[in-house]
Amino acid sequence: MTLQHHRMLKLFFLVPIILLITSCAAGNEQFAQDSPADFWWGIWHGMISVISLIVHIFNDSVVVYEVDNTGAWYDFGFLLGIIFIWGGGCHANCKTNKKSTCDPEWDEISDKVEKKVMRKLKEWSEKEESTESDKEWDEIGEKVEKKLKRKIREWAEKD
Repeated sequence: MTLQHHRMLKLFFLVPIILLITSCAAGNEQFAQDSPADFWWGIWHGMISVISLIVHIFNDSVVVYEVDNTGAWYDFGFLLGIIFIWGGGCHANCKTNKKSTCDPEWDEISDKVEKKVMRKLKEWSEKEESTESDKEWDEIGEKVEKKLKRKIREWAEKD
């Protein structure tokens, strides 16, 4: 089988699967105030949310989230569906024992810099506060506030 035949075969199976999945997408006429989407539909819509989003870019009648739903149970199902697909938050919380791929010399330098900065911050935080340092912080705070206001004003006036 040639590469072109292999691609055509994939496309032959992929298109009907995508059409089947999106046929049950949110925004379908089957949902209304008297027959809202429930928990199980929430799970389904969460699982196909990425596909629905892509289809929604090209077709406004397909939406990611069903507006006519049962409320909290649909929302809960929707979130569970997303978690089923994306694996929840475990990716952020998993700790690995992988060795650093950085150069060991840079690791040593960064450790030394980090320790020195932490030591200086600790010394600074333990030092008695003087009125002179408070004045410096007040000045810095005022400068930051003025700059933020100026940047927000510039951003707002871009229209």
